[in-house]
Amino acid sequence: MLHYRIPGRGELKIENVVLDYNGTIAVDGKIIEGVKELISKLKEYVNVYILTADTYGTVKEECSSLGVEVIDFPRENAGTFKKEIVMKLNGHKTICVGNGYNDIPMFKESILSVAVIEAEGSCGKLLANADIVTRSILEALNIILDENKVKATLRN
Repeated sequence: MLHYRIPGRGELKIENVVLDYNGTIAVDGKIIEGVKELISKLKEYVNVYILTADTYGTVKEECSSLGVEVIDFPRENAGTFKKEIVMKLNGHKTICVGNGYNDIPMFKESILSVAVIEAEGSCGKLLANADIVTRSILEALNIILDENKVKATLRN
């Protein structure tokens, strides 16, 4: 479990991290260099889930060595599907990380949300719904792994 004690905002106890695949941890269907190592560290504290419509058909191969749950969803109504997954995981114990319009519903359901701007860009409306906005997935995962970085960004 990850614990964040945020001055003026209380304590967060995180059991799950939900990661969008394409555009967030992967670009053009390939996992970004350095992500696998950070997911490995993250797994020491929380359950990690990767959500994908598998646009490029590469997810099984790319994620086979990660030892995390990969959940496929239909390409239509993706936002609703993602939200339902976060609800089942208990959104008040879940961090969501994404970059797209269809990530907005899961961001609203989670206790903490992190928007990532990678090579595929990020939806402007998603940024307005994020608790934290980062320039890369590596930055996002490093922030999640460091209570002081979360605290510095979110303190009241």
